[in-house]
Amino acid sequence: MSIIPYGCQNINQADIDAVVDVLQAECLTQGPAVPAFEEAVARHCGARHAIAVSSATSALHIACLALGVEPGDSVWTTPITFVATANCALYCGATVDFVDINPRTYNLSVDRLAEKLAATAKAGQLPKVVIPVHFSGQPCDMAGIHALSQQYGFKIIEDASHAIGGKYQGAPIGNGRYSDITVFSFHPVKIITSGEGGMALTNDAGLATRLRLLRSHGISSSPEDMHPRPAQEIWNYQQIALGFNYRMTDIHAALGLSQMRRLDEFLTQRHNIAQRYDQLLAALPITIPWQHPDSYSGYHLYVIRLQLASTGKTQRQVYELLRAAGILVNLHYIPVYRQPYYEQMGFAAGYCPEAEQYYTQAISIPLYPSLTIEQQDYVVRSLKKAIEV
Repeated sequence: MSIIPYGCQNINQADIDAVVDVLQAECLTQGPAVPAFEEAVARHCGARHAIAVSSATSALHIACLALGVEPGDSVWTTPITFVATANCALYCGATVDFVDINPRTYNLSVDRLAEKLAATAKAGQLPKVVIPVHFSGQPCDMAGIHALSQQYGFKIIEDASHAIGGKYQGAPIGNGRYSDITVFSFHPVKIITSGEGGMALTNDAGLATRLRLLRSHGISSSPEDMHPRPAQEIWNYQQIALGFNYRMTDIHAALGLSQMRRLDEFLTQRHNIAQRYDQLLAALPITIPWQHPDSYSGYHLYVIRLQLASTGKTQRQVYELLRAAGILVNLHYIPVYRQPYYEQMGFAAGYCPEAEQYYTQAISIPLYPSLTIEQQDYVVRSLKKAIEV
Protein backbone atom coordinates (compact mmCIF):
# COMPACT_ATOMS: atom_id res chain seq x y z
CA MET A 1 0.00 0.00 0.00
CA SER A 2 1.43 3.37 -1.04
CA ILE A 3 1.31 6.19 1.48
CA ILE A 4 -0.30 9.54 0.64
CA PRO A 5 0.83 12.30 3.04
CA TYR A 6 -1.31 15.36 3.79
CA GLY A 7 1.47 17.59 2.44
CA CYS A 8 4.75 17.12 0.59
CA GLN A 9 7.56 19.20 -0.90
CA ASN A 10 8.09 19.32 -4.65
CA ILE A 11 11.79 19.30 -5.58
CA ASN A 12 13.01 19.39 -9.18
CA GLN A 13 16.43 19.29 -10.81
CA ALA A 14 16.72 23.08 -10.81
CA ASP A 15 16.31 23.07 -7.01
CA ILE A 16 18.99 20.40 -6.66
CA ASP A 17 21.36 22.28 -8.99
CA ALA A 18 20.87 25.50 -7.02
CA VAL A 19 21.86 23.77 -3.78
CA VAL A 20 24.83 22.02 -5.40
CA ASP A 21 26.05 25.35 -6.75
CA VAL A 22 26.21 26.71 -3.20
CA LEU A 23 27.91 23.57 -1.91
CA GLN A 24 30.59 24.06 -4.54
CA ALA A 25 30.91 27.80 -3.88
CA GLU A 26 32.91 29.70 -1.30
CA CYS A 27 30.15 30.62 1.17
CA LEU A 28 27.85 28.05 2.72
CA THR A 29 26.47 30.74 5.03
CA GLN A 30 26.44 34.55 5.14
CA GLY A 31 27.00 34.64 1.39
CA PRO A 32 25.00 36.07 -1.54
CA ALA A 33 22.16 33.53 -1.64
CA VAL A 34 20.38 34.83 1.47
CA PRO A 35 20.04 38.46 0.29
CA ALA A 36 18.99 37.21 -3.15
CA PHE A 37 16.22 35.12 -1.59
CA GLU A 38 15.18 38.05 0.61
CA GLU A 39 15.02 40.36 -2.39
CA ALA A 40 12.91 37.88 -4.39
CA VAL A 41 10.34 37.48 -1.61
CA ALA A 42 10.21 41.21 -0.86
CA ARG A 43 9.74 42.01 -4.54
CA HIS A 44 6.98 39.43 -4.94
CA CYS A 45 5.11 40.74 -1.90
CA GLY A 46 5.72 44.44 -2.45
CA ALA A 47 7.47 44.89 0.90
CA ARG A 48 10.48 47.14 1.53
CA HIS A 49 12.47 44.78 3.75
CA ALA A 50 12.77 41.00 4.13
CA ILE A 51 14.85 39.25 6.77
CA ALA A 52 15.50 35.52 6.27
CA VAL A 53 15.87 33.37 9.38
CA SER A 54 16.19 29.74 10.41
CA SER A 55 12.44 29.13 10.87
CA ALA A 56 9.10 30.88 11.09
CA THR A 57 9.28 30.28 14.85
CA SER A 58 12.48 32.33 15.09
CA ALA A 59 10.88 34.99 12.87
CA LEU A 60 7.91 35.22 15.24
CA HIS A 61 10.24 35.45 18.22
CA ILE A 62 12.35 38.31 16.91
CA ALA A 63 9.25 40.03 15.50
CA CYS A 64 7.83 40.20 19.02
CA LEU A 65 11.15 41.44 20.38
CA ALA A 66 11.48 44.06 17.62
CA LEU A 67 8.04 45.40 18.58
CA GLY A 68 9.11 45.67 22.21
CA VAL A 69 7.23 42.74 23.71
CA GLU A 70 8.53 42.18 27.24
CA PRO A 71 7.46 40.95 30.68
CA GLY A 72 4.21 42.58 31.70
CA ASP A 73 2.90 42.72 28.12
CA SER A 74 0.17 40.59 26.60
CA VAL A 75 0.01 39.08 23.11
CA TRP A 76 -3.26 37.81 21.63
CA THR A 77 -3.67 35.27 18.87
CA THR A 78 -6.01 32.57 17.59
CA PRO A 79 -6.19 29.15 19.27
CA ILE A 80 -6.35 27.39 15.89
CA THR A 81 -2.69 27.56 14.97
CA PHE A 82 0.57 25.78 15.61
CA VAL A 83 1.86 26.37 19.14
CA ALA A 84 4.78 28.52 17.89
CA THR A 85 2.40 31.43 17.24
CA ALA A 86 1.66 31.63 20.96
CA ASN A 87 5.02 30.44 22.26
CA CYS A 88 6.85 33.40 20.72
CA ALA A 89 5.25 35.73 23.26
CA LEU A 90 6.26 33.48 26.14
CA TYR A 91 9.86 33.54 24.92
CA CYS A 92 9.75 37.30 25.57
CA GLY A 93 8.35 36.88 29.09
CA ALA A 94 4.92 38.15 28.06
CA THR A 95 1.55 36.50 28.62
CA VAL A 96 -0.68 35.01 25.91
CA ASP A 97 -4.42 35.16 25.41
CA PHE A 98 -6.67 33.76 22.71
CA VAL A 99 -9.49 35.14 20.56
CA ASP A 100 -12.10 32.73 19.19
CA ILE A 101 -12.35 31.96 15.48
CA ASN A 102 -14.76 32.86 12.71
CA PRO A 103 -16.83 29.69 12.09
CA ARG A 104 -16.60 30.03 8.29
CA THR A 105 -12.99 31.04 7.63
CA TYR A 106 -11.51 29.45 10.81
CA ASN A 107 -9.41 32.60 11.18
CA LEU A 108 -9.36 34.89 14.20
CA SER A 109 -12.81 36.50 14.49
CA VAL A 110 -12.81 40.28 14.18
CA ASP A 111 -16.13 40.43 16.03
CA ARG A 112 -14.76 38.44 18.98
CA LEU A 113 -11.59 40.55 18.91
CA ALA A 114 -13.61 43.77 19.07
CA GLU A 115 -15.65 42.45 22.00
CA LYS A 116 -12.55 41.34 23.91
CA LEU A 117 -10.76 44.64 23.30
CA ALA A 118 -13.74 46.65 24.52
CA ALA A 119 -13.96 44.55 27.67
CA THR A 120 -10.26 44.61 28.51
CA ALA A 121 -9.84 48.32 27.72
CA LYS A 122 -11.94 49.11 30.79
CA ALA A 123 -9.52 47.12 32.94
CA GLY A 124 -6.40 48.56 31.27
CA GLN A 125 -5.31 45.14 30.00
CA LEU A 126 -5.02 45.70 26.25
CA PRO A 127 -2.57 43.60 24.19
CA LYS A 128 0.78 44.95 23.04
CA VAL A 129 0.59 42.80 19.88
CA VAL A 130 -2.12 40.80 18.09
CA ILE A 131 -1.01 37.93 15.83
CA PRO A 132 -3.68 36.93 13.29
CA VAL A 133 -2.93 33.68 11.43
CA HIS A 134 -3.85 33.20 7.77
CA PHE A 135 -5.04 29.69 8.49
CA SER A 136 -4.68 27.17 5.64
CA GLY A 137 -3.57 30.04 3.41
CA GLN A 138 -6.75 32.12 3.51
CA PRO A 139 -6.05 35.69 4.68
CA CYS A 140 -7.69 37.11 7.76
CA ASP A 141 -9.88 40.23 7.70
CA MET A 142 -6.81 42.42 7.98
CA ALA A 143 -8.62 45.69 7.29
CA GLY A 144 -10.92 45.00 10.23
CA ILE A 145 -8.04 44.03 12.53
CA HIS A 146 -6.02 47.07 11.45
CA ALA A 147 -8.94 49.40 12.18
CA LEU A 148 -9.11 47.99 15.71
CA SER A 149 -5.34 48.46 16.10
CA GLN A 150 -5.78 52.14 15.26
CA GLN A 151 -8.50 52.42 17.89
CA TYR A 152 -6.78 50.46 20.66
CA GLY A 153 -3.10 50.99 19.94
CA PHE A 154 -1.74 47.47 19.47
CA LYS A 155 0.82 46.29 16.91
CA ILE A 156 0.13 43.53 14.36
CA ILE A 157 2.25 40.55 13.29
CA GLU A 158 0.69 38.59 10.43
CA ASP A 159 1.50 34.91 10.82
CA ALA A 160 1.41 34.04 7.13
CA SER A 161 3.24 30.73 7.54
CA HIS A 162 0.52 29.09 5.41
CA ALA A 163 0.05 31.88 2.94
CA ILE A 164 2.95 32.96 0.73
CA GLY A 165 1.57 33.66 -2.73
CA GLY A 166 -1.91 34.35 -1.42
CA LYS A 167 -3.68 37.68 -1.87
CA TYR A 168 -5.94 39.88 0.22
CA GLN A 169 -8.14 42.45 -1.53
CA GLY A 170 -6.15 41.75 -4.69
CA ALA A 171 -2.74 42.55 -3.17
CA PRO A 172 -0.05 40.04 -2.16
CA ILE A 173 0.02 38.87 1.43
CA GLY A 174 3.17 40.31 2.98
CA ASN A 175 2.89 43.83 1.55
CA GLY A 176 2.49 45.27 5.06
CA ARG A 177 -0.45 47.53 4.36
CA TYR A 178 -2.33 46.36 7.45
CA SER A 179 0.47 45.10 9.72
CA ASP A 180 3.86 45.92 11.17
CA ILE A 181 5.54 42.60 10.35
CA THR A 182 4.57 39.56 8.28
CA VAL A 183 6.10 36.12 8.87
CA PHE A 184 6.42 33.30 6.32
CA SER A 185 7.40 29.65 6.80
CA PHE A 186 9.41 27.55 4.35
CA HIS A 187 9.06 24.19 6.11
CA PRO A 188 8.87 21.27 3.64
CA VAL A 189 5.08 20.92 3.85
CA LYS A 190 4.52 24.62 3.11
CA ILE A 191 3.84 26.19 -0.29
CA ILE A 192 7.53 26.64 -1.07
CA THR A 193 10.38 25.21 0.97
CA SER A 194 13.94 26.06 1.89
CA GLY A 195 14.23 22.81 3.88
CA GLU A 196 13.83 24.69 7.13
CA GLY A 197 13.52 28.45 7.22
CA GLY A 198 11.36 31.49 7.62
CA MET A 199 11.25 35.18 6.81
CA ALA A 200 10.00 38.39 8.37
CA LEU A 201 8.84 41.24 6.10
CA THR A 202 8.29 44.87 7.09
CA ASN A 203 8.07 48.32 5.56
CA ASP A 204 9.63 49.95 8.62
CA ALA A 205 13.39 50.51 8.24
CA GLY A 206 13.89 50.69 12.00
CA LEU A 207 12.15 47.37 12.55
CA ALA A 208 14.17 45.81 9.73
CA THR A 209 17.42 46.93 11.35
CA ARG A 210 16.29 45.54 14.69
CA LEU A 211 15.26 42.21 13.13
CA ARG A 212 18.60 41.81 11.38
CA LEU A 213 20.44 42.56 14.61
CA LEU A 214 18.40 40.06 16.63
CA ARG A 215 18.85 37.21 14.12
CA SER A 216 22.64 37.33 14.45
CA HIS A 217 23.59 37.48 18.14
CA GLY A 218 22.81 41.19 18.46
CA ILE A 219 26.06 41.85 16.62
CA SER A 220 26.62 44.61 14.09
CA SER A 221 29.58 45.62 11.93
CA SER A 222 27.90 48.77 10.62
CA PRO A 223 29.81 51.95 11.57
CA GLU A 224 26.57 53.77 12.40
CA ASP A 225 25.77 51.17 15.07
CA MET A 226 29.21 51.15 16.70
CA HIS A 227 29.79 52.59 20.18
CA PRO A 228 32.87 54.85 20.49
CA ARG A 229 36.09 53.00 21.32
CA PRO A 230 39.78 54.06 21.40
CA ALA A 231 41.14 54.54 17.88
CA GLN A 232 44.09 52.19 18.46
CA GLU A 233 41.77 49.25 19.29
CA ILE A 234 40.34 46.89 16.68
CA TRP A 235 36.55 46.79 16.75
CA ASN A 236 35.37 45.13 13.54
CA TYR A 237 32.09 44.12 15.20
CA GLN A 238 30.20 44.91 18.38
CA GLN A 239 27.44 43.16 20.26
CA ILE A 240 24.95 45.92 20.96
CA ALA A 241 21.91 43.81 21.89
CA LEU A 242 21.11 40.32 23.15
CA GLY A 243 20.36 38.41 19.96
CA PHE A 244 20.24 34.85 18.71
CA ASN A 245 21.79 32.59 16.10
CA TYR A 246 18.72 32.59 13.87
CA ARG A 247 20.49 33.03 10.53
CA MET A 248 19.48 31.14 7.40
CA THR A 249 22.30 29.39 5.54
CA ASP A 250 23.03 29.96 1.86
CA ILE A 251 22.23 26.28 1.28
CA HIS A 252 18.67 26.80 2.49
CA ALA A 253 18.33 30.17 0.76
CA ALA A 254 19.42 28.71 -2.60
CA LEU A 255 16.64 26.14 -2.39
CA GLY A 256 14.12 28.78 -1.35
CA LEU A 257 15.11 31.12 -4.17
CA SER A 258 14.80 28.31 -6.71
CA GLN A 259 11.37 27.39 -5.34
CA MET A 260 10.21 31.03 -5.56
CA ARG A 261 10.52 30.76 -9.34
CA ARG A 262 7.74 28.12 -9.26
CA LEU A 263 5.50 29.81 -6.69
CA ASP A 264 2.76 30.73 -9.17
CA GLU A 265 2.87 27.22 -10.66
CA PHE A 266 2.50 25.67 -7.20
CA LEU A 267 -0.46 27.92 -6.38
CA THR A 268 -2.24 27.09 -9.62
CA GLN A 269 -1.81 23.37 -8.95
CA ARG A 270 -3.07 23.73 -5.37
CA HIS A 271 -6.14 25.66 -6.53
CA ASN A 272 -6.90 23.09 -9.23
CA ILE A 273 -6.74 20.26 -6.70
CA ALA A 274 -8.87 22.19 -4.20
CA GLN A 275 -11.51 22.99 -6.84
CA ARG A 276 -11.65 19.34 -7.83
CA TYR A 277 -12.14 18.37 -4.17
CA ASP A 278 -14.95 20.93 -3.97
CA GLN A 279 -16.74 19.18 -6.82
CA LEU A 280 -16.09 15.60 -5.71
CA LEU A 281 -17.05 16.19 -2.08
CA ALA A 282 -20.06 18.43 -2.61
CA ALA A 283 -22.66 15.71 -2.00
CA LEU A 284 -21.03 14.22 1.11
CA PRO A 285 -22.03 15.02 4.71
CA ILE A 286 -19.01 17.27 5.18
CA THR A 287 -18.34 21.01 5.07
CA ILE A 288 -15.73 21.99 2.50
CA PRO A 289 -13.52 25.07 2.96
CA TRP A 290 -15.33 28.35 2.33
CA GLN A 291 -13.38 31.06 0.55
CA HIS A 292 -14.01 34.73 1.34
CA PRO A 293 -14.46 36.82 -1.82
CA ASP A 294 -11.72 39.22 -0.64
CA SER A 295 -9.17 36.42 -0.56
CA TYR A 296 -7.00 34.32 -2.84
CA SER A 297 -5.81 31.49 -0.65
CA GLY A 298 -2.37 29.93 -0.66
CA TYR A 299 -4.21 26.62 -0.05
CA HIS A 300 -1.56 25.21 2.24
CA LEU A 301 -4.29 22.96 3.68
CA TYR A 302 -7.62 21.54 2.60
CA VAL A 303 -9.63 21.12 5.80
CA ILE A 304 -12.98 19.36 5.82
CA ARG A 305 -15.43 19.42 8.71
CA LEU A 306 -17.41 16.25 9.32
CA GLN A 307 -21.16 16.64 9.77
CA LEU A 308 -21.06 14.02 12.50
CA ALA A 309 -24.82 13.73 13.00
CA SER A 310 -25.07 12.48 9.41
CA THR A 311 -22.01 10.25 9.22
CA GLY A 312 -22.72 7.73 11.95
CA LYS A 313 -18.99 7.79 12.77
CA THR A 314 -16.90 9.74 15.21
CA GLN A 315 -14.17 12.09 14.03
CA ARG A 316 -11.55 9.74 15.45
CA GLN A 317 -13.04 6.73 13.64
CA VAL A 318 -12.92 8.55 10.28
CA TYR A 319 -9.39 9.78 11.00
CA GLU A 320 -8.14 6.29 11.85
CA LEU A 321 -9.92 4.62 8.92
CA LEU A 322 -8.25 7.03 6.49
CA ARG A 323 -4.82 6.54 8.02
CA ALA A 324 -5.31 2.77 7.94
CA ALA A 325 -5.97 3.18 4.20
CA GLY A 326 -2.54 4.80 3.80
CA ILE A 327 -3.84 8.37 3.72
CA LEU A 328 -1.91 10.33 6.34
CA VAL A 329 -4.60 12.86 7.15
CA ASN A 330 -3.88 15.29 9.96
CA LEU A 331 -5.66 17.61 12.38
CA HIS A 332 -4.86 21.32 12.15
CA TYR A 333 -5.12 22.19 15.00
CA ILE A 334 -5.84 21.23 18.56
CA PRO A 335 -6.68 24.58 20.23
CA VAL A 336 -3.38 25.80 21.68
CA TYR A 337 -4.81 26.49 25.13
CA ARG A 338 -5.91 22.84 25.43
CA GLN A 339 -2.27 21.72 25.34
CA PRO A 340 -1.08 20.53 28.78
CA TYR A 341 1.53 23.29 29.01
CA TYR A 342 -1.13 25.95 28.53
CA GLU A 343 -3.65 24.26 30.79
CA GLN A 344 -1.06 24.65 33.56
CA MET A 345 -1.44 28.42 33.06
CA GLY A 346 -5.14 28.17 33.91
CA PHE A 347 -6.75 27.78 30.49
CA ALA A 348 -9.54 25.21 30.34
CA ALA A 349 -11.99 23.62 27.92
CA GLY A 350 -14.78 25.96 26.89
CA TYR A 351 -12.61 29.08 26.57
CA CYS A 352 -13.17 29.50 22.80
CA PRO A 353 -16.36 27.59 21.86
CA GLU A 354 -16.10 27.98 18.07
CA ALA A 355 -12.50 26.76 18.09
CA GLU A 356 -13.43 23.73 20.15
CA GLN A 357 -16.36 22.82 17.93
CA TYR A 358 -14.10 23.11 14.91
CA TYR A 359 -11.52 20.88 16.63
CA THR A 360 -14.05 18.07 17.11
CA GLN A 361 -15.00 18.02 13.40
CA ALA A 362 -11.91 18.96 11.36
CA ILE A 363 -9.62 16.72 9.30
CA SER A 364 -6.95 17.90 6.83
CA ILE A 365 -6.91 15.75 3.70
CA PRO A 366 -3.98 15.57 1.23
CA LEU A 367 -3.20 18.67 -0.82
CA TYR A 368 0.13 19.29 -2.54
CA PRO A 369 1.18 20.00 -6.14
CA SER A 370 2.33 16.49 -7.04
CA LEU A 371 -0.88 14.82 -5.81
CA THR A 372 -2.14 12.90 -8.85
CA ILE A 373 -5.74 12.60 -10.04
CA GLU A 374 -5.58 8.89 -9.23
CA GLN A 375 -4.39 9.61 -5.69
CA GLN A 376 -7.04 12.28 -5.22
CA ASP A 377 -9.75 9.88 -6.44
CA TYR A 378 -8.47 7.30 -3.96
CA VAL A 379 -8.67 9.85 -1.14
CA VAL A 380 -12.25 10.68 -2.07
CA ARG A 381 -13.28 7.00 -2.36
CA SER A 382 -11.65 6.23 0.98
CA LEU A 383 -13.37 9.20 2.63
CA LYS A 384 -16.75 8.12 1.28
CA LYS A 385 -16.18 4.61 2.64
CA ALA A 386 -15.00 5.96 6.00
CA ILE A 387 -18.12 8.04 6.60
CA GLU A 388 -20.63 5.48 5.34
CA VAL A 389 -23.42 4.85 7.83
